[in-house]
Amino acid sequence: MRQKSSYKIATLGLALTLALILGYVESLIILPVAIPGIKVGLSNLAVVFLLYRYGWKEALLVNTARILLSSLLFGSLMGLLFSASGALLSFLFMITVKRFDFSSPQFTSVVGGVTHNVGQLVAAMLLFSQVMLGYYLPVLLVAGLITGLLNGMLADILLKRIPDGLQINN
Repeated sequence: MRQKSSYKIATLGLALTLALILGYVESLIILPVAIPGIKVGLSNLAVVFLLYRYGWKEALLVNTARILLSSLLFGSLMGLLFSASGALLSFLFMITVKRFDFSSPQFTSVVGGVTHNVGQLVAAMLLFSQVMLGYYLPVLLVAGLITGLLNGMLADILLKRIPDGLQINN
């Protein structure tokens, strides 16, 4: 039992580290789009993986730590606000849709990508009092769909290839 607990803690630590590294690498990538805020969302890969491997509590823990640490290390207070608003909404939707029988990592990640963009857009509209920002919604929905699908496919591959827990031979 103790070895399995240690394995789980190590896995969560690795997932957090991977999410931070992927988030940093993603910040260095400049996408050829004219709309600000469109990102691939690579760090969400770790969240979807943990959601399916361990459950919502572990995924929430790593997601929260990732948001706080990445904002402290690489971002700003404004970045924290947008990241947290998108992440909170997307996480709530992802844990909800994961409960459906037809759900898959791909579907869950698509829902997460789309709702993350919606959460950030709503935060921007409220913060800047600019309803006109709503015109970005169609493009952000398509971007969330595409990036969510790609991340979900990667999460599905990882779930199939990374062993589920530590095998203990007595």
